[in-house]
Amino acid sequence: LCVSSLIFSCAIAPPISTNDVHVVSRVYMDNSFVLGGSRFNQSTFNGRLRHILNVVDPRTLFTTEKQLGDAVKLLEDYKAGTLKSEVTDEQLWKAQKIKQAIIHPDTGQKVFMPFRMSGFVPFGTISVTGLLLPNQTFAQMIFWQWLNQTHNACVNYSNRNASKPTPTSRFVQGYAGAVSAAIGIAVGLSSLLKSAKNFSPATKLMVQRFVPFPAVAAASTINAVLMRNHELTEGIEVVDSQGEVVGTSLIAARKAVVETAVTRALLPAPVLIIPPIIMSFLEKTVMFKKWPRMHLPVQVAVCTAAFGLALPVTIALFPQTREISIDNLESEFKKSQEHTLYYNKGL
Repeated sequence: LCVSSLIFSCAIAPPISTNDVHVVSRVYMDNSFVLGGSRFNQSTFNGRLRHILNVVDPRTLFTTEKQLGDAVKLLEDYKAGTLKSEVTDEQLWKAQKIKQAIIHPDTGQKVFMPFRMSGFVPFGTISVTGLLLPNQTFAQMIFWQWLNQTHNACVNYSNRNASKPTPTSRFVQGYAGAVSAAIGIAVGLSSLLKSAKNFSPATKLMVQRFVPFPAVAAASTINAVLMRNHELTEGIEVVDSQGEVVGTSLIAARKAVVETAVTRALLPAPVLIIPPIIMSFLEKTVMFKKWPRMHLPVQVAVCTAAFGLALPVTIALFPQTREISIDNLESEFKKSQEHTLYYNKGL
């Protein structure tokens, strides 16, 4: 699935900047347009879910060059203060959605369609379906795990934070670690399962369906740790309620990396567990026994539904911005006038 990528990458939801706490509080109160801000309240589950669904909306894949140009022009006019009075906030929000879905915010270049967040579900469904196909050979298993992690790596790189140079070696390290973990765990568990003597063939087939989950979960976790291990020595920024940077904290960095690793381990669950359960029931129906060729198209539909609906819901459960008391931070933060500070956990 590009499971790790939305999870997994630079995030399905764009990283929250240091002033987002302040920006978001202004936006959702009256829904007035704020350049670069979120339209929805990121402190609530419903707001985060609507934001994520907005980010991965596949309809933006059909945006024409003229529509993109008009959207960019509208936002440039807004920034320059030359916007026509009849332009509404709704038009500005739509223009920003289009631009953010297609144009990389740091490089200003168009992101290749299969690696856009809006292309995550339609293009990622291919590898998700492949991961969950029954009765795979080891070669097929290795291929689908490799394809999945390669797609993840491309999405991660295409949507990277390019405002600060990131060594290519860090992406290669994360990619190599994720591929090795995914293939190693998938093949290892499958080998153990095939050699198990206490399971019936039917039980083995059922258990085999769930092998992709631990493989992808481990790969996503390892990728997160390898990509962000520099934060453990450099620290991350901690901000106050107005989005002003108070300082850099190693303690907050450790918490952020651990929380992100746990989040990424849990995020693939609905996409890699729900479809096998549904398919195991459908395969017992008269329709499947009468028309076995229906298996693949139905599995694609089930995977797409789980990918497009369950995954955004799961992601919305984990807010990117986390609170931390100054009592749990380094001594230099004790001078802060606010007892509670914030840091961007990431996704």
